[in-house]
Amino acid sequence: MPDSAAIWKHLNTKGRLFLLAGPCVIENEKLCRTVAASLVKTCKQLGIYYVFKASFDKANRTSGKAFRGPGIADGLKVLAKIRDEFGVPVVTDIHTEEQARLAGEVADILQIPAFLCRQTDLIEAAVATGKIVNIKKGQFLSPQEMGRVAEKARLAGGKKILLTERGTTFGYNNLVADMRSIPVMKSFGFPVVFDATHSVQQPGGGGDKTTGQREFAPVLAKAALAVGANGLFIETHPKPDAAMSDGPNMIPLGEIATVLRSLLKIYEAAK
Repeated sequence: MPDSAAIWKHLNTKGRLFLLAGPCVIENEKLCRTVAASLVKTCKQLGIYYVFKASFDKANRTSGKAFRGPGIADGLKVLAKIRDEFGVPVVTDIHTEEQARLAGEVADILQIPAFLCRQTDLIEAAVATGKIVNIKKGQFLSPQEMGRVAEKARLAGGKKILLTERGTTFGYNNLVADMRSIPVMKSFGFPVVFDATHSVQQPGGGGDKTTGQREFAPVLAKAALAVGANGLFIETHPKPDAAMSDGPNMIPLGEIATVLRSLLKIYEAAK
């Protein structure tokens, strides 16, 4: 398994698309293994650098009754198995400084959720682990304001930082992805990722749950790559409609290979 410096070299090298992808939440180990096996095979065939993604805790569910995940102890065990078995880096969300420390012992990339992107202590704790840190732009921030977030990470000693665009609040239960965000955030000196599936969310659109329009995820991903996004974040599931979190905006696993082939053409043309 490559170390952090080697992984960062792949993410920070122009010319090769990278992908952070997996199920929204760790439902069970079998699901994670199924998704990882499929994506590893597809990305190897297409020459895409792949990072497995899954959350051990979804701390921002619409309803307090919704499934959050297995928790950090069991979740990190699953992520460690995926990392070891498939030889791929793994990325997972963190929500507290203690989670940063614990997840940093397993995950290669620590992800700051959008709603927590201005939490200085959390950013500093993530950077202190020495791992790569992916900071998702809050739905409440302009892309220009992410410059201040990037600066926080720099001041904390962070050099291996990813910035992710995932849509901006637009009226009730809707988001809009402004493609100007990509070049604006690239100007801060870090690779920029486009989160195709969360950008088509309709937060709270289902009353006690979030809905989404997964059919538009590939459309927005194409646009993001056309304007210079370095990588993509995509959530996928064998049966999205039966998924325990974010099913309406996830791309079916069986469609991912076709989607990635079309996206790769856009990426290559835009280089």
